[in-house]
Amino acid sequence: MTDFFAQYLGYEGGWFLATLIGILLIAFPLMLAVAMIIYADRKIWAAMALRRGPNVVGPFGLLQSFADGLKVFLQETIIPSAANRGLFLLAPIITFTVALIAWAVIPFGPGMILADINVGLLYILAASSLGVYGVIIAGWSSNSKYPFYSALRAAAQMVSYEVSIGFVLISVVLWAGTFNLQGIIDAQRAIYPLVPVNGFGFNPLLFPMWVVFLISSMAETARTPFDLTEAESELVAGYQTEYSSMSFALFWLGEYANVLLMCALNAVLFWGGWLPPIDWAPLYLVPGIIWLFAKIFVFFFIFSWVKATVPRYRYDQLMRLGWKIFLPLSLLWIFIVSGFLMLTRYQGAA
Repeated sequence: MTDFFAQYLGYEGGWFLATLIGILLIAFPLMLAVAMIIYADRKIWAAMALRRGPNVVGPFGLLQSFADGLKVFLQETIIPSAANRGLFLLAPIITFTVALIAWAVIPFGPGMILADINVGLLYILAASSLGVYGVIIAGWSSNSKYPFYSALRAAAQMVSYEVSIGFVLISVVLWAGTFNLQGIIDAQRAIYPLVPVNGFGFNPLLFPMWVVFLISSMAETARTPFDLTEAESELVAGYQTEYSSMSFALFWLGEYANVLLMCALNAVLFWGGWLPPIDWAPLYLVPGIIWLFAKIFVFFFIFSWVKATVPRYRYDQLMRLGWKIFLPLSLLWIFIVSGFLMLTRYQGAA
């Protein structure tokens, strides 16, 4: 695309226009997906509770998310008199922006990626870790004790589970031999000579790390049963208690964009991304982006299933799971995976 526009605008202008189009092609469908995934979330909860869920606005209630968006857009943005006005308005913008920028390195298919950088996995870790700033700034700038307590909880929770996620990803990088997400997907193609399956999740050594990653990604995005940052029984509504109108909606959109990102990372890092689950030629006739979206929806269903059925943890249980179970387990698994690779792959190559 860059070469096409460069013919008319020069290289710099062509690169800028091609990149801008690529950003819009990711951002607009992502916003639409967030709206529809909120609808799907509510429908799944309703089905599990034997209720109907959204069913009035539009056919089958499909327009309910857009009606809710219009409602918050028309509401007044109320800023507490004692709040730090600039930081109060900046916090939801940071949360929403950080939730979008990580999608730049997600491969949607062969060559379908905005920025195919060699350190794509490190970029995602860096971008996702910036989300804590929006939470901390929101809690502190509100100048209210409940949002502030919740922001401290959120910061501790996000940092705790990011450590575990980082060590889990080391095992994936060791096996794939690259930080590039396209390379990680290619490394998952036909992992066994006799069993034609695609995905590190089928590897007995990496499957436990996928389980840890899945649970940690729920905690990282503050989904139930780890939504202690928004526990109404303890903290009213968390760090976003004082927010209303579009500033609240930006937190909401950023949260669901992060959930979709974690579902995409589960698919890309452990289950083959845009590869079909079975390495069989006819399955490759289905476009890779369809396989990726199907896997993302499966993981989102698991997220909603857990939210509808699992009771909320206590905060001490949440911290104990992260620091006393997941952290030692992921560290131990690095030694196991690296030792196995040294004894088989690299020693055999030598």
